[in-house]
Amino acid sequence: MATVEDLEEARRELARWNERFDNYSGNNPNKYRSDINAARQRVRDLEDYLKAAGALPRSDHEQLEAELDRAFPNAKSKQVVEHEGRKYMRRFWPLGRSNSGKTVTGWGKGWELLMENA
Repeated sequence: MATVEDLEEARRELARWNERFDNYSGNNPNKYRSDINAARQRVRDLEDYLKAAGALPRSDHEQLEAELDRAFPNAKSKQVVEHEGRKYMRRFWPLGRSNSGKTVTGWGKGWELLMENA
């Protein structure tokens, strides 16, 4: 079971890796990249877990997205749904890529409110 203290430590570790990367003067552009990506993923996972458990508050937008995720768990990319009289489109975007930049290693997802006719 994760705690808010675990999240704080994960954020500090991510900051340490970013600082090492910033202070690196060698010629390897991928130095520390896998460590930074792993630390970012750990922070995201802990935030998601703690918000789902209620230990961290969700913003109004995050609450809406959670409702949409529950109502439409199998929504595909660019699928339009209607929720409480408003239309939303499912969106996905890459969270991380391989060192070559050709392979997506993780996907983010969310909902976009479509413009309403006046």
